[in-house]
Amino acid sequence: MSDSTYDDIALGDETELARSDDFEGGASLRIRPATVAIVGRPNVGKSALFNRLIGQRLAIVEDTPGVTRDRLYALGDWRGRTFTFVDTGGIDTDSDPEDTIAAGTRAQAEIAARDADVIAFVVDSLAGLTPLDTEVAGILRRTKRPVILVANKAESPTAQMSIYGEFSALGFGEPIAVSAIHGEGTGDLLDEIVDRLPAESDAESAAIELSIALIGQPNVGKSSLLNALLNEERAIVSDVPGTTRDAIDTLFQFHDHRIRLIDTAGVRRKAGKHGPIEYYSSLRSLKAIARCDIALLLIDSMQGPLNADRRLAGIALEERKGLIIVGNKWDLVREQGEYSQGELIKEIHALVPFASFAPVTFLSALTKRKLGGLMPLIMKVAANLDRRIPTAKLNAIVRDAVLAHPPPMAAGRPLKIFYCAQVAAHPPLFVFHCNEPDGFGSSYKRFLENTLRSNFDFEGVPLTLEFRERSRVELAT
Repeated sequence: MSDSTYDDIALGDETELARSDDFEGGASLRIRPATVAIVGRPNVGKSALFNRLIGQRLAIVEDTPGVTRDRLYALGDWRGRTFTFVDTGGIDTDSDPEDTIAAGTRAQAEIAARDADVIAFVVDSLAGLTPLDTEVAGILRRTKRPVILVANKAESPTAQMSIYGEFSALGFGEPIAVSAIHGEGTGDLLDEIVDRLPAESDAESAAIELSIALIGQPNVGKSSLLNALLNEERAIVSDVPGTTRDAIDTLFQFHDHRIRLIDTAGVRRKAGKHGPIEYYSSLRSLKAIARCDIALLLIDSMQGPLNADRRLAGIALEERKGLIIVGNKWDLVREQGEYSQGELIKEIHALVPFASFAPVTFLSALTKRKLGGLMPLIMKVAANLDRRIPTAKLNAIVRDAVLAHPPPMAAGRPLKIFYCAQVAAHPPLFVFHCNEPDGFGSSYKRFLENTLRSNFDFEGVPLTLEFRERSRVELAT
């Protein structure tokens, strides 16, 4: 056994994962399982029913009309059938014509109903039949889709007895009485949904997904970017900060890869001061980071990263997610012509030094300028997340680096690395077996990380370096 600082003990040669293919920009082909749209006028309990049917508190539920604005998607399953539930904002035909958010909410709900395979039309059994229910029924009837009438808030026997006669005038048959709060009647509803779904197709077969979360402050263009990538008005876009409130999932196909885009509400530093809806929106945005693979941090190219942006970047890296910084509104920067892309990238990395490995790209979600380069960059970072380095090659690189720059002494003893191995990917985890794990300071760990990055492509990917004690007696045996 060598007495050098680094002892090369190869654990076997693994096959390095191939790099991702080169991707070209182009239109995306949408794919989805069968969908069930939950539709109705405002404040009839659509989001509460959505949460009950999917078995988790995904949609924000607040006793205030208009909380839900965009379409919110989540998978559900019943009797061996998997399908997508779509929560929608309330359809209100009496809203102010100049209220762009209300108009957008209604448009989103109507699009969801038009695109759905089955519609769950929710009414309020306590409030009874209203003129707005009748108007919504007329809108749904024009979709030519199967409609299931759902009478929510039917907790009491009296309410259950009255709904059949009261809502029969809508022309959708006998309503199903449910209580979204208590879960009563939801099994009957799910049975009816499955009976109405179209036959399963090959498009619904399971596939590996790559989840991408669009994060950033309010009004930096997250929903605009989502719409640009999908080439459709999927999310409501407004100059009013806080328009998006839920974390909205959308599936689409990019070449052979199934992508889940998660549009999030803008995260304020003190969301609680802006009310409960803003607070819960921020919580869902942070939860979206936890369940994504790669976070796209959108910043305003005119302002650069602010304190809240640095905080979001830190949260994404603490969650060990891939990170790409996207400078939106690049068209405005080009008009001024004061800074080059290289200068801006250097400045952004200086302001977010702990994420200097994250690639920076610029685009305009509004004009779609430079949009074509975003998806190839995402796929590159995705390939880097899954990259595995052969143990022999990894040990050779680290051995040369340690010989050139030996670690410092610790308590009068020389620090030694016996060998290292990559034990996990997505994200990559490297274990260094050494004699004194606590002796390696942050500066030397940073040196080793930089060594790995300079020799292998881990752009956009956080690396975890773990040091474990391994005695020479253990090595000999």
